[in-house]
Amino acid sequence: MTTVLSMKQVSKRFGQVFAVENVSLMIEKGSSVALLGPNGAGKTTTIAMLLGLTAPTHGEVKLFDKDPSYPDVKVKIGAMLQDVSVPDRLTVKETISMFCDFYPKPMSVQSLLSLSGLDTYASKMANSLSGGLKRRLQFAIALAGDPDLLFLDEPTVGMDVESRHAFWKVIQSLIEQQKTVLLTTHDLQEAEVLTKRILVMQKGKLIADGTAEQIKKSFSHRFVSFQIDAVEDYEREFLAWSEVSSVQRKDGRLVLITDYPDDIVRKVVEAKIPFREIEVKDSGLEDAFIRITNQQNLEETN
Repeated sequence: MTTVLSMKQVSKRFGQVFAVENVSLMIEKGSSVALLGPNGAGKTTTIAMLLGLTAPTHGEVKLFDKDPSYPDVKVKIGAMLQDVSVPDRLTVKETISMFCDFYPKPMSVQSLLSLSGLDTYASKMANSLSGGLKRRLQFAIALAGDPDLLFLDEPTVGMDVESRHAFWKVIQSLIEQQKTVLLTTHDLQEAEVLTKRILVMQKGKLIADGTAEQIKKSFSHRFVSFQIDAVEDYEREFLAWSEVSSVQRKDGRLVLITDYPDDIVRKVVEAKIPFREIEVKDSGLEDAFIRITNQQNLEETN
């Protein structure tokens, strides 16, 4: 596999504060990767270094085995960043056409209008678009050069549900074409739908790297739930079990949160507790994300 992006022991310091600290990673051609983390985790600084907008204090950043600032690298990448303004006094079509002129082998203007869902807005003034439509225009601009590597920073902010799902389909089609995609998002469902690899950053450090399933398996809880009478009496009993982290009531069911669901089911049966409709479920990526970041905070505190 061809390495498209690499960081080797990269740190970025502002004064005495590390925004990014000793991060190393490699991303191969055709990969779809989500970069997650709470606000202030270092995601934006990492993206800025990868785009060549700022240099690392220490370490090495390369795109296509070259420095990101090289002109022949820039024509291979596209970036959809946050808070990017659109030109005044140009229509949507004129704006896209202008950006296409910056590249030696751009995508056609009509293809970009179709991919971004802006066909019916082609003659509309770009600066009059709604927030969601401006995000679509920024997406078209990011694709203008037919990039091999695409950076998407919170791409669906401001989009309605229908637009977001349409956008996801386009991204999935680009990945099928072996485009490499690096996505930052606070929408964990978006990360799980669009990417096969998830990186988690906190306080400038890379603290998790794996598929969504690997991360959920390593860091999330599981739930054992059932219906039961005399909830209050049994709730106290379950809280005394060492395998139970906590007990919740939800939609008329008692939910036991645990890392040992098989042991819990066995104990419930052996204790002859009069349960009904027992279920065992995994928690989602959001729960795993919270546990990862909380665990990192505890380790640093200790």
